Amino acid sequence: MSVVWEPSLGEEAIRWRDAAAALTTQFFAPLADEIDQVQRYPEEHLPKLLESGVGGMFIPKEYGGGGSSLVALAAVTETIATGCASTAAIMAAYSLGAFPVLLGGTEEQKQALLGGLARRGEAVNFALSERGAGSDAAAVTAIAVREGDGWRIRGEKCWLGNGGHSKHFIVFARTGPEGERNNITGFLVPRETPGAVVDFYEDKMGIRGTTTTNLKVDVWVPHESIVGVEGHGLKLALSTLNVGRIVVAAQALGIAICSFREASRFATERKTFGKSIIDHQGIGFMLANAATKLSAARMMLYEAARAYDNGQDVSVLGAMAKLYASEVSHDVCDDAVQILAGRGYVKPNIVERCYRDQRITEIYEGTSEIQRMVLARAVKKEVLLNAER
Repeated sequence: MSVVWEPSLGEEAIRWRDAAAALTTQFFAPLADEIDQVQRYPEEHLPKLLESGVGGMFIPKEYGGGGSSLVALAAVTETIATGCASTAAIMAAYSLGAFPVLLGGTEEQKQALLGGLARRGEAVNFALSERGAGSDAAAVTAIAVREGDGWRIRGEKCWLGNGGHSKHFIVFARTGPEGERNNITGFLVPRETPGAVVDFYEDKMGIRGTTTTNLKVDVWVPHESIVGVEGHGLKLALSTLNVGRIVVAAQALGIAICSFREASRFATERKTFGKSIIDHQGIGFMLANAATKLSAARMMLYEAARAYDNGQDVSVLGAMAKLYASEVSHDVCDDAVQILAGRGYVKPNIVERCYRDQRITEIYEGTSEIQRMVLARAVKKEVLLNAER
């Protein structure tokens, strides 16, 4: 029995997890330090993800994917993150870009985009955030206006995870007056569209093997490029983020488990004052707390994923899972650096890398503050509903 709680997975999830574990051990983990140091996108990992089916595991089988559950995707993302957080982030970006199509796309869009991702590794990018519209997604300033039998979209998007290696973008833009309800629409913009320019690559603190980019658009697209329902793009984006938060929780947990394992090994082997440092309460209690927090975060993560697979609303549970897993990851990685002391502070070192990789999980797909806002509103709503009864 593992000290950190292990989820009870079905055969499907175990099969996917084991495939991911083999890839991580053989290919992803050995290159993690090198791609972090030089901030290099791991092109060589993409064929492995494609050929194994892992990259498109969450795509329905009718579009060439593996038709996996969200539980299986969580298990795979967590497993990959224990070896290379950047590769796990690429997997997370694959799913984040695909889910708007899964949730709101036409049959033609699903065949083209989901099939392209599953069969050829052609990533779709979720282009929602702007410099002044991150947490407040309704404040987007990108504008789409009717032009002929299509739409002219003008604006700028930022923080595009995997943006440097995406073939398509789903750009969310205002299609109605500012401040009105239902005034945002998602549009499919192929990368080669004239006027679509990826003009800036971020120099990041962590997950440095991913390409996080800026996108400027002054493009014309046909009316059929709308993803979902005109004017209801924000609802589609938020529904996508409900899923994305669970995937990020898995990523955060994998990074934390990586740090925990390294810190536990070091604390058992390192001796001071005649005994292993894990036998000193100051260190042993850190690891005891870490194991407990990791177990609780894992329980919440897999319960949220199972709830989604069962067709339940995960807006609250997903927010809890993302909030708790990311902040547990912060604590565990911080303690791991402390346990390794000077060794944990210098490069190259696994816990030093995890410490930087983890930090983004408290920010993207909704900051910790936004998760608390979502949960506070849910608490208020429940109180008011109970008062009416």
